[in-house]
Amino acid sequence: MNTMSHSITLIIVFISILALTNASNLYPQFYDHSCPQAKDIVRSVVTKAVAKEARMAASLLRLHFHDCFVKGCDGSILLDNSGSIISEKGSVPNRNSARGFEVVDQIKAALEKACPQTVSCADALALAARDSTVLAGGPSWEVPLGRRDSLGASLSGSNQNIPAPNNTFQTILTKFKLKGLDIVDFVTLSGSHTIGNARCTSFRQRLYNNSGNGQPDLSLDQSYAAKLRQNCPRSGGDQNLFFLDPVSPTKFDNSYYKNLIASKGLLSSDEILFTQNQQTMQYVKQYAANQELFFQQFAKSMVKMGNITPLTGKSGEVRKICRKVNS
Repeated sequence: MNTMSHSITLIIVFISILALTNASNLYPQFYDHSCPQAKDIVRSVVTKAVAKEARMAASLLRLHFHDCFVKGCDGSILLDNSGSIISEKGSVPNRNSARGFEVVDQIKAALEKACPQTVSCADALALAARDSTVLAGGPSWEVPLGRRDSLGASLSGSNQNIPAPNNTFQTILTKFKLKGLDIVDFVTLSGSHTIGNARCTSFRQRLYNNSGNGQPDLSLDQSYAAKLRQNCPRSGGDQNLFFLDPVSPTKFDNSYYKNLIASKGLLSSDEILFTQNQQTMQYVKQYAANQELFFQQFAKSMVKMGNITPLTGKSGEVRKICRKVNS
């Protein structure tokens, strides 16, 4: 083992320990006395938002993911540009892409009305992600609570830490491991792509020029590719939207994994789970055959992701408005 990979291994071990230490301060009953109606308030706002637009379930789930992978689950993704803060909303993964901020504003306003300055934006986002999953037909889980909100954002962290659709298998796995997550979490959390949309710009290279040789990606079903090309041209149409799971686009189920086996994963980062690693290929097959198994592990992996280095105790603050730090 060379020194570089040895030191990365040590860093990963240290981060895992760090993540667990802080996470042990989170527990589902955190607001039982200070704001007993908190969970109901979040659920009620999310339910209305998803009824109005089914896609919102995926958007809110993704916000929690993009929050946790940058400085931990601390609500940093919700901050707008202001004073010394450069918002994460302008990063490559989030620009013209991350959405649902207005729903978070509504959740926060309702929470503030009931229990002023009690429930953090980070916790509201963790609850909204769980409620979104359930509303789309997916599993439920108890959400550990007690996160506090960050006093800043990290544009560079957002650009560097969030897995990208064209990253290699190893790069994405490393990004997960650096957050204390493992290969099982990688395959399982990718299954959230059973709902939601992706932009043409996120998978265009697979249709036209996959590895710089002017050839399409042959691990993509060619009749599916032909269909995608109709609305995702070589140039232009960057923001055109496509279902990540065309079989049941708004239903949280295991058809995402069945699609991968049929060479119909939309993003390169989806299909590589089936084509590039024996271990992840086995999980894909298991989840495709057994939805219950996928649901059980998804709940576990979501709790684990929600535990990434939270601010607790006296660290950070509880924001009054999720878009800005308290003055």
